[in-house]
Amino acid sequence: MNYARHAAGFALALVLLAGCAAVPVREAPVAVDPEQAQARQQARQTQLEAIPDWSMQGRIALSVGDRGGSGRLDWEQRGPAFRVSLAAPVTRQSWSLAGEPDAATLDGLEGGPRSGPDAGVLLQEATGWPIPVAAMAWWVRGLASPGARIEFGPDGRLRRLVAEGWTVDYQEWRPAAGSWPEMPRRLQAVREGARVRLVVDGWDAAP
Repeated sequence: MNYARHAAGFALALVLLAGCAAVPVREAPVAVDPEQAQARQQARQTQLEAIPDWSMQGRIALSVGDRGGSGRLDWEQRGPAFRVSLAAPVTRQSWSLAGEPDAATLDGLEGGPRSGPDAGVLLQEATGWPIPVAAMAWWVRGLASPGARIEFGPDGRLRRLVAEGWTVDYQEWRPAAGSWPEMPRRLQAVREGARVRLVVDGWDAAP
């Protein structure tokens, strides 16, 4: 009787061991060395500095408190000059912001074009959207604006950027292609109740 009980226990142990052996062991990802991550980011920046004229197409969602909106975003950069266009198909509203570092013009709003020395201030005063336009030209490309603090993920990619009271999280990346290095695909910027979400559909280098 005891022999039968021991034999049954031994058989059960073999079954349990076999079951454990069938379960694959997941190894934790090996974190990239910070110096390697920084070198990788510097290589990206060098590559992007060789593309001063570029355009980006994507979809954006904005929210401030209980106000929100979404639409298609087109960004054209020609050296220091830029044009940002937003079209909201639901409300059939659209506007464009064009300018350079010390001058900007906002068009498409009721009352006619508005101008000012600071694109971000002009946009907020006219629309209520607190978007740091100058810094966003860096952030959308996955680059640190002057004075920004950056963090890397275990894979060595830029994971988070903190600057001007904003926290930018890079949630998805596009693989390198052609003259472009890895580029942000999905990101989110948050500051004091304001949120900007961006999904990038494509990048183009101007000829």
